[in-house]
Amino acid sequence: MDSRVWGETMLALNAHGLRTVAYDRRGHGRSTDPGQVDYDLLADDLAAVIAALDLIDITLVAHSGAAGEAMRFVARHGADKLARLVLVAPTGPRMLAGEGTPHGVPAEALATVLGQLANDLSGWIDTNAEPFAPSASKRILDWLGAMVLDTSRRMVVDFQRVIAEADLTADATALKLPVIMIHGDSDASAPLDLTSRRYAELIPDAKLLVYEGVAHGVMVTHATRLADEIARLTWHPFPKSRSDVEETTVGLPLVAYECGRQRGSS
Repeated sequence: MDSRVWGETMLALNAHGLRTVAYDRRGHGRSTDPGQVDYDLLADDLAAVIAALDLIDITLVAHSGAAGEAMRFVARHGADKLARLVLVAPTGPRMLAGEGTPHGVPAEALATVLGQLANDLSGWIDTNAEPFAPSASKRILDWLGAMVLDTSRRMVVDFQRVIAEADLTADATALKLPVIMIHGDSDASAPLDLTSRRYAELIPDAKLLVYEGVAHGVMVTHATRLADEIARLTWHPFPKSRSDVEETTVGLPLVAYECGRQRGSS
């Protein structure tokens, strides 16, 4: 999907006095497909956006596979312009089954998914749209599906491969800024135990918020609430010093892509 999916959330964030920025990843929406994708390239794309807009004091919010972009950005470009990371329903740190991830995605299952994305994308959308946003209307689900169909097919396949094959363990353990993770316990795309709970063990300054009954597409199903949460985290952040990982279960979700304040703006 592309940046339009954040429209309702961004408008609500503006009402809280925050400037919001969301862009189309390469091969998505209005961005062209240069024929290559990996987390290094995506992190450099993010760095270019931040530099072009002269953003500072950023609450960088990344959903799903974008978590890898955000963490790799810190690894490659540092965290000087960031105030905190908010990782919402993140994928990783290791999605494929293997040593340390016995309950990960089997290689055969990945091959099947990639084959369907390449050869039957509309069928994949029909199967996965409703579990992504269970309470969304048919019109919204059709809109989301249209965004996926408009994405470069090469990028759809290659980015899903990048997400599945990445090992973000080193990126996560090296983070030295506050990280808040928000994850629904009904997320079928990025199961909580495989993803955020693993990150909570790896990231030095992490707080995990678990939302009951929430699926993967929280920016679609709970836009107003997630905007309120982002604003609260931005204006009234959690304390930076903590002795251990905290996990809190609450009933509402949070997600966005990027939000921040430009130098000289309020």
